[in-house]
Amino acid sequence: MPDVVIVGGGPAGLSAALFTAKNGLETVVFDTDETWMHKAHLFNYPGIRSISGDEFMELTRGQVRDRGADVRVGEEVADVDPGDGGFRVDTEDGEYDADYLVLATGADRSMAKELGVEFDDDGTVDVDLDTETSIDDLYATGAMVRDEEWQAVIAAGDGASAALDILSKEKGEHFHDFDVPDDVP
Repeated sequence: MPDVVIVGGGPAGLSAALFTAKNGLETVVFDTDETWMHKAHLFNYPGIRSISGDEFMELTRGQVRDRGADVRVGEEVADVDPGDGGFRVDTEDGEYDADYLVLATGADRSMAKELGVEFDDDGTVDVDLDTETSIDDLYATGAMVRDEEWQAVIAAGDGASAALDILSKEKGEHFHDFDVPDDVP
């Protein structure tokens, strides 16, 4: 069973998965493949001169898989139930229990609403600086936490923030993910 379940496979979800999987947490991403990135062309993303959204998604999914995450494109989450010390996630293909849940569903806030998280006055999901919601170990990222301020780099940063908070909780101290050339396989 995974330690971390991520619902949504755009920049936020894949960024969270990259960090959690790379640092030893069993991570599953459920991706309906409906991300806005398929309509995008990136030339304002650090390190990328110009790339189609489709190519970005293919490369990023590969990178996340290479670091050990299980990316399930086309497997949709049907239900999520918070329980004592974790979350039960149901899909058409099975049930999964996880300690942490990251919502990365773009501007679709319906799952957050069903889970009963608190919302801000502007209708966005209320999160702390680490993107954790009012429910412990439940994170919300990207467009669902920003009122009409959406951008791929910001979303990826939100996913990374969620992942670093999860990793800090798991390690019992502030965790820093910083690679040096000797770390590269």
